[in-house]
Amino acid sequence: MFAVWGMFLKRVEKESLLKSFFLFFISQSLLIGALFFMNYQKEVQTLDEQIFSQMRICSFDLQCAEYGIDFVPKDGHELYKLYKKPNELSSYFRIPASQKNYLKIYLKKSLYDAKVSKIKRSLFLKFLVLELIIALLSFGFALYALSPLRNALRLTEEFIKDILHDFNTPLSTLRLNISMLKSKFGETSQIKRIENSVANILNLQSNLRSYLHSHAAQKEEFSLLPLLQERVEMLKSNYRDINFNIEGCETTLYTNKDAFVRIIDNLLSNAAKYNKANGSVTLSCKENKLFITDTGKGIKNPKRVFERFYKEQERGIGIGLHIVKKLCDELHISISLTSKLQEGTSFILELKNILPK
Repeated sequence: MFAVWGMFLKRVEKESLLKSFFLFFISQSLLIGALFFMNYQKEVQTLDEQIFSQMRICSFDLQCAEYGIDFVPKDGHELYKLYKKPNELSSYFRIPASQKNYLKIYLKKSLYDAKVSKIKRSLFLKFLVLELIIALLSFGFALYALSPLRNALRLTEEFIKDILHDFNTPLSTLRLNISMLKSKFGETSQIKRIENSVANILNLQSNLRSYLHSHAAQKEEFSLLPLLQERVEMLKSNYRDINFNIEGCETTLYTNKDAFVRIIDNLLSNAAKYNKANGSVTLSCKENKLFITDTGKGIKNPKRVFERFYKEQERGIGIGLHIVKKLCDELHISISLTSKLQEGTSFILELKNILPK
């Protein structure tokens, strides 16, 4: 049931569906379980009363094939009470004209346990049927609760798509005018800053596209080292005072390449953007882990960096690392970081789940 619906739902929708389902299902199951337990106790009590009634009838005519009959001394026995002992259930009755003995009517514990087991089986089957009904109702409730979230997500995606589409015309105009200015005045520092700003907008546009699409199913095999070298070369021209180093990383990955590139680009861009003058960015691999380490300003609240719109600097809008975390989750890459203020930050990507088998 969940597997079929999971094909049509996004990760956040699946999480919401599962949480709503289990919240309703578990709460109702606990309530029904408590009611069935009380009913079980009542059924056992009714069984005990029936057994005692049958023993009383048996004490008059002694015609009771299921029960045993014996005579016991009066000392230490209470009349008209059902005793539950490890090997039997028994009750004691007066014998007319007898001063020393009571009549003992008893039922073997094995026969009593069989009757109790029959009650348990009957209640358990009813409980299973009711649990199935509750599961179906819980799933319907979860789908109903999910519909407002799906509508909100759909409206958000349509809004982002419209913005991305509207970006194209002004960006094309900007790039065309930059080319014309470079032809007329050469590559000046002012033109270079405009060009970097346009590149930042293009990077944001790519991040928003990545945010909209799922990449988990689109996989390919590629070498890590050439990819890292390519992304570093593209970044070097914008950060000429930063020293980039790559150590090792001669391995092959099997995952969605475009999403992985977005992860690397965002982490490299942040490592360079928030670095110190003449700082360094080092990419190294060890034990199926990729380390991206910088000598920058560090992060005050490392636990919050993946939150949407959280930022510690005036630059940016605080969505880049949130998208990185989303992409890592989709590609089954575990991401963590260590950071010290004024010393630098190191992001660690565990690649063991995307190495080819």
